[in-house]
Amino acid sequence: MYQTLTLPAWAVWAIAVAAAAFIALCLVSIKRNGGVKRSYFAMPYTLWMILFTLVPCVLIAYYAFTNGGTGAFTLDNFINFWDSNHTVNQMYAEMGPEYEVLITRGTVNIDILIYSLWMALLCTLICLFLGYPAALFMADREMRLGATLVVLFIIPMWMNFLLRTIAWMSLLEDQGLINSFLRALGIGGVKLMYNDGAVLLGMVYNFLPFMVFPIYTSLNKMDVKLLEAAQDLGANGPRTFVRVTLPLSLPGIISGITMVFMPSVTTFFIPRILGGGHTMMFGDLIESMFLTANDWGVGSALSLVMMLLILLSLGVLRKADPEGEGGGIA
Repeated sequence: MYQTLTLPAWAVWAIAVAAAAFIALCLVSIKRNGGVKRSYFAMPYTLWMILFTLVPCVLIAYYAFTNGGTGAFTLDNFINFWDSNHTVNQMYAEMGPEYEVLITRGTVNIDILIYSLWMALLCTLICLFLGYPAALFMADREMRLGATLVVLFIIPMWMNFLLRTIAWMSLLEDQGLINSFLRALGIGGVKLMYNDGAVLLGMVYNFLPFMVFPIYTSLNKMDVKLLEAAQDLGANGPRTFVRVTLPLSLPGIISGITMVFMPSVTTFFIPRILGGGHTMMFGDLIESMFLTANDWGVGSALSLVMMLLILLSLGVLRKADPEGEGGGIA
């Protein structure tokens, strides 16, 4: 049985009052300005963001800082994140001093977070080392295949994310195409599925375009005259790359790192399919808290931890790319 969404009366009234105040402000602004300004056409988007972004964040915060039974303020959900045995330890503490020897701190949640961060870091570094040369090649104005490669990177993204991941099973499984080819050569089968390598391969495959396109955009926007000026001043190819190309592409690199690292930390379908349940990442942990353990409080606390990581990542991006010039496809 899944937990139903139950809000206290004050939360329902607060949402209703906020929606009414938004509508009232829109009407007052239209009346004062004698019509609708162009900026007001963004109001539906603003309302959409409030209802489906801000309100869910408020609900997550509510469940993270309240007790599921009484709705009282508590920090136990965050303590459960730090100590996965917190609930059991409380039971041992209530049973008497003779049971205190059984009280131990559980590190499952922290270990999964560290493992997820490590896998996300490896995925990001591999995507960077593979994606930067690809973006540099596509952005080279002397290469006629640049536009074609952009299309080749985009085409797989038209396919559903789940289908792209499942397709790797036919290649990596014991009776898959790769092992069948190796057996035909007399080498023998290799264990390619249900390990960290398969999970990392699936992550790199799915998130590599998110690294390539921001870097490609930064390189494509770069003024060729700057490279020509560096060469006129005596800089050779490697020195021009280090002193001109690399610094100018830094916003795209930071944007790509952000766009790859955060989804890699929170991914849950790739470890389940290619890891076969032998690996669990932070996204799997959050999903299991909501859908399996039916513990919305701890699940919300874990979600807030991930939101904090996202905010920190966006803060780094803002400092390195204050004008947001690194993302997207030009």
